[in-house]
Amino acid sequence: MNQDVSDNKKNSSIFVCVIAAVAAFAGLLFGYDTGVISGAILFIKDQFALSPTVEEAVVSAVLLGAVIGAASSGQLSDKFGRRRVLIVTAIIFALGSIGTAMAPSVAILIAGRIVIGVAIGVASFTAPLYISEVSPAHIRGALVSLNQLAITCGIVFSYVVDYSLAGNESWRWMFGIGVLPAIVLGVGMLFLPESPRWLMSRNLGEIAKKVLAKVRGREDVQEEINEIKETLGEESGGWKELWEPWLRLPLFIGLILGLFQQITGINVVIYYAPTIFEFAGFNSAAVAILATAGVGIVNVAMTIVAVKLVDRVGRRPLLAIGLIGMTISLTVLGIAFSLPTLTVALKWIAVGSLMLYVASFAISLGPIFWLIIAEIYPLKIRGRAMSLATMFSWICNLVVAMTFLTLIQKLGKAGTFWTYGAICIVGWVFCYFFVPETKGHSLEEIEEHWKKRKGPRAL
Repeated sequence: MNQDVSDNKKNSSIFVCVIAAVAAFAGLLFGYDTGVISGAILFIKDQFALSPTVEEAVVSAVLLGAVIGAASSGQLSDKFGRRRVLIVTAIIFALGSIGTAMAPSVAILIAGRIVIGVAIGVASFTAPLYISEVSPAHIRGALVSLNQLAITCGIVFSYVVDYSLAGNESWRWMFGIGVLPAIVLGVGMLFLPESPRWLMSRNLGEIAKKVLAKVRGREDVQEEINEIKETLGEESGGWKELWEPWLRLPLFIGLILGLFQQITGINVVIYYAPTIFEFAGFNSAAVAILATAGVGIVNVAMTIVAVKLVDRVGRRPLLAIGLIGMTISLTVLGIAFSLPTLTVALKWIAVGSLMLYVASFAISLGPIFWLIIAEIYPLKIRGRAMSLATMFSWICNLVVAMTFLTLIQKLGKAGTFWTYGAICIVGWVFCYFFVPETKGHSLEEIEEHWKKRKGPRAL
């Protein structure tokens, strides 16, 4: 009998990991379509003779779409379910990839990038939301962070594709290859169950119980069902409830954490890394892309470290360590660009600084923002609250991407990176005082904590 129980738990753990891995293909697409532009833009700007302003528009169009997707899809995921929304997202990813690959003009290219952005905006919160609602508390951090790992893998995949196609300047194929992971996501989600917590919110208790029993590896899940039912009964679930006094603090935490995830400059590195390396003296586009791929590999490696540590060390320590590392690396990068006598050395200081910066981000703000917003909101408004936090994050991302080249012109390269470094210091202070430690707590326990009006550090 004990052997049967052990086998059931083992099988359920494997099943939950499969669910997380398939859903994380949304993250891979997020990463691929975010990163692919960094190499493609080097050839697009030459083919279409883009001005810096139009170049920023091409790069940032995906972010405009992400804002739209994040704003509109929270309510949809609450109404139609996390699984269905992810299936539709896969279709949008595929259509956007085909559209950008075949774009005959800059206007059509920008429109296609906006379509892809809508899919990214939806995927960026629906995937971690779905994973968090299926996962048991003791491994929830690792499984939700798997989505961030998939994002980093998608970015590296995009860099490898960019490098392999750079010799022929085949930017259309760079975009078109994004169809492949979209197919995997769409087909894979057809075979996965809906979130048991969402099923409970739609009064589908018997189905929810069966799903929960399967993902927990035991038949006796009534206690967890009762906890979910209790939290559902206390919430009415509309937009108005987001502004309830007891929810203002977690809402504030999610919004500001999303702000710092973006304005500390990560997507400047993702979108413009080859451009930064060209600034530092790498004259070949292919070599600049190759150096960028090295940074991307560091991103993946350190995200794996974060996945292993997030449920052991906790969220807060990783945030603190990561933000300190980001501050140091941006300061060094600014110093390197401020010393014109550094010529050959500047290349390698730039590479080393960006690797440290990305490594620090990958163990902190990268995965932990998505994890925290998947944990701190009550079930009935979780989709809407995550949607709002994600939308705000993408708005900040859009602002950063649209202003980077302008900041370089106004403040210089050194001044721009020092500005991002100063923001990292402010972000560290915010995380120290406001971000709760959610490690080891069930989603229902976290909700109960906010209802008692306790401070974030008391969790």
